[in-house]
Amino acid sequence: MKSTSTIDLSTDASGVKGLLAKTVATIGPGLFVLGYTIGTGSVTTMATSGAAYGMALTWAVALSCLFTFFLVVGISRLTIVKGRPFASSVRERFGRPLALFFVFSFMLTVVTSVMGISAIVGEAVQAWTVVLGVGENGVPSLATGLFLATGLFLLFWTGSHRLFMKAFAVVVGIMGGCFLLTTLIVVSQPSALFETLPPSIPPGGEGHLILAGMVGTTMASVVIVARSYVVDAQGWTMADLRTERRDAGLSLFLTFVVSAAIMACAAGVMYAQGLRVESAIDMVQTLEPLAGDFAASVFVVGLVAAGLSSLFPGYLLGPWLLLDYFDQPRDLTKTWVRLLVLAVAATGLVVPLFGGRPVVVMIASQAISPVVMPLMIVIILYMLNAGRTDSSGAAYRNARWLTAGLVVALVFSLFVSYSAIVGLIDFIQTS
Repeated sequence: MKSTSTIDLSTDASGVKGLLAKTVATIGPGLFVLGYTIGTGSVTTMATSGAAYGMALTWAVALSCLFTFFLVVGISRLTIVKGRPFASSVRERFGRPLALFFVFSFMLTVVTSVMGISAIVGEAVQAWTVVLGVGENGVPSLATGLFLATGLFLLFWTGSHRLFMKAFAVVVGIMGGCFLLTTLIVVSQPSALFETLPPSIPPGGEGHLILAGMVGTTMASVVIVARSYVVDAQGWTMADLRTERRDAGLSLFLTFVVSAAIMACAAGVMYAQGLRVESAIDMVQTLEPLAGDFAASVFVVGLVAAGLSSLFPGYLLGPWLLLDYFDQPRDLTKTWVRLLVLAVAATGLVVPLFGGRPVVVMIASQAISPVVMPLMIVIILYMLNAGRTDSSGAAYRNARWLTAGLVVALVFSLFVSYSAIVGLIDFIQTS
């Protein structure tokens, strides 16, 4: 299902400038993966891990990025081979009930994620502005939530998708730069970090929950399925498989670098002193007295950028899924599409208005992932290996390395699902 009303990453320029623009265009889908993956939930989880265990769980981030690479390549190749995105491919092969299950699961995850992301960003900004002396209580989280929802919705309503992708690239660059800069500022003894690097599995339910959270925010089902729609919008064909694979590899490498930087930032400041991080607010409030206003400010800017880079894809994913499920062109100017995006944006105000713990909301957003992710991998594996031709009728055979990678990713996802269940049971019993 193609549409001219979708993300346009192409370029008509020529010469050196055109080559640069073309290069940026070909990594656009990768930036989408990076920006969507590194959100406030990922920041909070990586910081929590760094503060509690130093760099001991770096292996989990590395493996999750590796297996996410196989998933990203797998769903991208499935989209190219079938000539259509994920939901309509599932509907065509397995029927509407299974496709509807996926659509409902992804949309439930999106809504709860938007609620949690907006609340975490609002609380972090409020804590930061208190430190800066902006009023007695800082900027209310509701005001921040309204600003984010209004600004992003207006960008969706009036901005072209080409403009959005340019803005998205800038936001992702700011996010990555801020977290790397914060790490350089606060980590005064890199050798101390290497001492905590030997891999381990933390004991107890809390360790399992942190481990599952770290992997879940990287191997996120909504990120994987969003990749399908961005690749479809890109218009890649079988001739672009190498470009797609390079794009996926670059995006997951950068995801690992940024995630490790966040862990190192928390480990360098808090691990040695036995301080804990349970929310983004803890990180901001701890950074300021230990590393100064500038380090805290840079971290908050990175956190806000991470929120923006995750919120807007969340706004888009719902319409993409429904339009795909009903086999309609991706016309995002439809009235019902705009109303749906407005409703999703408004859910970001739920926690500031009615109260609640953002961290619990973020945990809830990942609650269905242990079921969805393994099933999603099985579906991708089956459809890639069951077909003998691609959408054009040409002979197609899935690469053995990709099949093997997806099988190992399935085993890893089941292990993470077990860790998530153990951690959630312990979390419920001790709450």
